[in-house]
Amino acid sequence: MRTRRTRPVLVYDGDCAFRGTCVSFAERRLRPRCESVPWQFADLEALGVTQQRAEHEVVWVTPAATVYGGAQAVAKLLLSTGGGWGVLGALLTLPPVRWIAHGLYRLVAGNRDRMPGGTPACALPTERRPAAGPAPSPTGY
Repeated sequence: MRTRRTRPVLVYDGDCAFRGTCVSFAERRLRPRCESVPWQFADLEALGVTQQRAEHEVVWVTPAATVYGGAQAVAKLLLSTGGGWGVLGALLTLPPVRWIAHGLYRLVAGNRDRMPGGTPACALPTERRPAAGPAPSPTGY
């Protein structure tokens, strides 16, 4: 029997140093109310997320299994922190800010190997990345 999650799950690409750096920053500084897990260690089927989507964008999965991706996943993460960051997250959900955020997310995601903390592996398709892989997930997802 599958246990029902009580917290949202943030699924990200653990092989991409840029995304890992962003998630580490968020965990340390923003303290979002979620569990963070690299997709490589997540039960994607149980979360209702395809591997293709998890490779393409960061994903936020609510306890009710609603899935948000890309800029809207970032908005949900910010909303979960409350305070000023929560206000920014709320703004990211509103048109036209939502549309601009989506475009900026795609721009950053497409160039993450060039971003601070990024590595050439961030630009490689999953099947061509070095076999080292991400660090094990403490949450077990």
